[in-house]
Amino acid sequence: MKALTYIEGGRFEIIEKAEPRVVEATDALVRVILSSICTSDLHIKHGSVPRAVPGVTVGHEMVGVVECVGEAVTKVRPGDRVAVNVETFCGECFFCRHGWVNNCTDPNGGWALGCCIDGGQTEFVRVPFADNGLTVIPDNVSDEQALFVGDILATGYWAAKISEIGEDDTVLIIGAGPTGLCTLQCVRLYNPKQIIVCEKDAVRQEFVKKHYPDVIVVSPEDCLDKTLKISEHGGADRVIEVAGAEDTFQLAWQAARPNANVTVVALYDKPQALPLPDMYGKNLTFKTGGVDGCDCDEILRLISEGKIDTTPLITHTFPFSQIAEAYDLFENRRDNVIKVAIKNDNIDNYGKEV
Repeated sequence: MKALTYIEGGRFEIIEKAEPRVVEATDALVRVILSSICTSDLHIKHGSVPRAVPGVTVGHEMVGVVECVGEAVTKVRPGDRVAVNVETFCGECFFCRHGWVNNCTDPNGGWALGCCIDGGQTEFVRVPFADNGLTVIPDNVSDEQALFVGDILATGYWAAKISEIGEDDTVLIIGAGPTGLCTLQCVRLYNPKQIIVCEKDAVRQEFVKKHYPDVIVVSPEDCLDKTLKISEHGGADRVIEVAGAEDTFQLAWQAARPNANVTVVALYDKPQALPLPDMYGKNLTFKTGGVDGCDCDEILRLISEGKIDTTPLITHTFPFSQIAEAYDLFENRRDNVIKVAIKNDNIDNYGKEV
């Protein structure tokens, strides 16, 4: 089978690989039907993910159909249509038992698919701990509706959940990229008093205004002043930083009111300064890190009930044979792209290098 593979910093290449097989009793083999390109894939490409293994098939955002399962798998069976979780987790270690599955102590725990072990930008993928890493998709939910459940939508759901949002809160979301837009949908589930979205890109600003007219949209240069002006207590009650740009971490804590929660889920390329003398007296609570993606059942239920719909984020669809063009479009943010879906409906005549 053809697989998009991380060769070295700056280079992905489509190479021929053997089809994976069930190795452990807890494994499942999934035929990938639809996948997507994530900004984290670009971080791997450019060497910003030290744990990424050269030679690994990239891709961690996908849905597919179960082909076969190991003898210990009980929650999915061949023929099930499933969303694949970005994280693999054993479900039994100290961290898993507390719901902190990103820190699973198994050697393949946390974000492994498409990073440390072969991922899903190919035809078949082996999913470890399949009972935890696969979620059956309801019949009334399409592949496109379920595509982001295991990664960016799980991230947005987790970010909103740990931010402890109340109905009297002003929530500031910094960044209206794909993860920021998923976060916005999940924040809306908590019915806060007002939501502010900070985004510099004019196209994404218009996307938010079109789909969420009740949301206040501001540019980075106006964000601090406007947030302080329209908030009741000297800043936003909850700030969720999803952008990961050069100045957005500083903006996040500056725009927060005293005793606010600041949730940072952005993946930065460089260390961020924590200016404690300037923060002194604000008594902020910071929550940071990678998603604990263990709410996929609940997310799919919300999609099935019509409470979440991320299909408008899919602005472009390509066959796998054109994945090089898809990456080029996504990385260079051309043609008003937000997210790209990759269909595995034509698996011949590849050979292009990304």
